[in-house]
Amino acid sequence: MTDKVCLMVSNDLASYGFPSGHPFGTDRQDAFLGRARSHGLDTKVRILGSREATRGELERFHTVDYVNRVIVKSQQGVGYLDYGDTPAFVGVFEVSSHVVGAALTALDAVMARTCKRSFQPIGGLHHARRDRAAGFCVFNDVGVLIETLRTQYGVRRIAYVDIDVHHGDGLYYPFESDPDVIIADIHEDGDYLYPGTGHAWETGKGVAEGTKLNVAMPPGAGDAEFLRHWEYVEAHLAKFRPEFFLLQCGADSLGGDPIAHLRYTAAAHRHAAKRLCVLADEYAGGKLMAFGGGGYNRSNIALAWNAVLEALIEAP
Repeated sequence: MTDKVCLMVSNDLASYGFPSGHPFGTDRQDAFLGRARSHGLDTKVRILGSREATRGELERFHTVDYVNRVIVKSQQGVGYLDYGDTPAFVGVFEVSSHVVGAALTALDAVMARTCKRSFQPIGGLHHARRDRAAGFCVFNDVGVLIETLRTQYGVRRIAYVDIDVHHGDGLYYPFESDPDVIIADIHEDGDYLYPGTGHAWETGKGVAEGTKLNVAMPPGAGDAEFLRHWEYVEAHLAKFRPEFFLLQCGADSLGGDPIAHLRYTAAAHRHAAKRLCVLADEYAGGKLMAFGGGGYNRSNIALAWNAVLEALIEAP
């Protein structure tokens, strides 16, 4: 029997977060789960746990030297893994590995048709590069997934759609010259917000020219602007007929996030998830995985991520 949605939650995933009042705290999964349970959504999904990714799995995307560095900093538990956004703490390697391991568990379930779609609220760490941490992201779970889809499953054309308020630079640049990774990224204009990238003229390089779409939204843009630009996303994806869909649905693009300036409501996230289910059914046999990404207003996390989960459940 195939369940519609596998939901990836666990205590280890909840532990991915940073201490001392850091905006990416360890209460984010619970913010989502509290609302999901109060609306009975947890009874409409198959809940799967997490596991640690192996070194070999992490190194499908990340360099050996970087993995070694995270292990050392995880043992020391002091300092930063980047230039000041992503603190080290004792055990950071293990909990970060769980984020990747959960994504790989969900991938296996989707490919085995145990479930048609998956949602992982603590995931979508789209700033981590192959050789370094960045922007609260230690390991890039989606980057590992893309490499795993190729090496383990022979899937070539993969769509990555990102509606987080920040540009997904950790996915864009590693695959900038790859014509088989189709990217559509709607984010706040990088002239105003970290990481300062994702300009409209960044459309891929070399043989990949035209396979990437970056939409930079002005501060204050809301649902009307999102829906208008979403039409370009669908047209872009349809041109390439992807075999697999990945969605990063950061809740930090909702109005009221403490570190960003867009003003979407959860309806934008619901629309994106609903429409990607349609496209995945048309081109990819329904195969779609969604990830929570950013979001630092806990009420917004609950609203946006549950809107996504509801869309995944309600889709045929």
